Amino acid sequence: MSEHQVDLVVLGGGSGGYAAAIRASELGKKVVLIEKDKVGGTCLHRGCIPTKALLHAAEVADHVRSAASVGVAAHLDGIDPAGVTSYREGIVAKKFAGLKGLLKARGIEIVAGEGRLRPDRGVAVGEDVYRGADVILATGSYSRMLPGLEIGGRVLDSEGALALQVIPERVIILGGGVIGVEFASVWRSFGVDVTIVEALDHLVPNEDLALSKGLERAFRKRGIAARLGTRFRSVTQSDAGVEVALEDDTTLAADYLLVAVGRGPATGGLGFEDAGVALDRGFVTVDEHLQTTVPHVYAVGDIVPGLQLAHRSFQQGIFAAERIAGLEPVSVPETTIPRVTYSSPEVASVGLTEAQAREAHGDAVATYEYNLAGNGKSEILGTTGLVKVVRRADGPILGVHLIGDRVGELITEGQLAVGWEAHPEDLAPLIHAHPTQSEALGEAFLALAGKPLHAL
Repeated sequence: MSEHQVDLVVLGGGSGGYAAAIRASELGKKVVLIEKDKVGGTCLHRGCIPTKALLHAAEVADHVRSAASVGVAAHLDGIDPAGVTSYREGIVAKKFAGLKGLLKARGIEIVAGEGRLRPDRGVAVGEDVYRGADVILATGSYSRMLPGLEIGGRVLDSEGALALQVIPERVIILGGGVIGVEFASVWRSFGVDVTIVEALDHLVPNEDLALSKGLERAFRKRGIAARLGTRFRSVTQSDAGVEVALEDDTTLAADYLLVAVGRGPATGGLGFEDAGVALDRGFVTVDEHLQTTVPHVYAVGDIVPGLQLAHRSFQQGIFAAERIAGLEPVSVPETTIPRVTYSSPEVASVGLTEAQAREAHGDAVATYEYNLAGNGKSEILGTTGLVKVVRRADGPILGVHLIGDRVGELITEGQLAVGWEAHPEDLAPLIHAHPTQSEALGEAFLALAGKPLHAL
């Protein structure tokens, strides 16, 4: 057995892991990054990047279909699965090569293999042990399953859906959260008959109710069916397709079933508990500085309770690296982390929903909704939707919630407003370029400041 001594060992090369490695290297640390698959993790190879490439291909298909409405003569001959796959994989390959080059340029050693944390705080990879003054755990997440439901054949998880080389005729999606509605949006744009089955009463149930209802209306208009408040019972599959039985005694048939019921923390079998790292339902217990119950062992990303988002993982990786280097980075509260669902229409939010704000502040809450029908750029783009701002009465903005095509590009302004505890009166004088969708945010801030320009 060979032992290797470095300043920092990072276990996991996804968004949180590679961000931590790069930042620590910038701060003068000798870093080893251990990854059993490919650096970049789920986000780059099987999540964020490839799915958003699919969503862009879907958007192009929709634009071609509607080209005549803007005076452009175009015709959609169909979807070429091989061509879409080539486009998607080309983007992933380019970003992967860039990341590897960046890590190499920083002098970060990448160790290929599955690492296991030891009780002596070393990380074993095969016959080698890597020891650092500090360790960062960043092992990511996996697709959750329901009891008795197994992936295989015509029952897919998100990775299986990405790997499909055909455009199915009919698909059932189990789960109406972010992953489910994004795949529903893609497949519908590709001409697929889509039905979403969601056990809760609304799509994207963690969002403000106004956004959930807005997405449900938009999906109905697009022809995407949703069985809400309905639980899954069982699935049977054959060479011809799947039959899904629901607890309301109805049965649905399709070519495939996509299971999109969330992601769990990838912490099992990695030696964490044996090394003294406390777990709660599989998630790593950390303090406000992301340190685990073992001194000098930190955890970041999807294995830490909270939002499972690549940009959260990225920020936490930087935070942990800076703490290890003796700096005092600012901790970012969960409520100021932006959330975006890249369906058509997009859903974007930051801060408290109206329900959460009222639970925290009672009746001392004010809200305003601005309909994108009044926004010139949204009319040009042909999108409907709304901006909803939640504030504490006579106080700061608590939440910003958006639905409409491309609104994900607007949420950073909402993050600044919530993160800086800005009052609408502070934001009302700011000028938003015309014609842009950002004007809709400006209109909402003006209205909550008591001086609406276009609202009645």
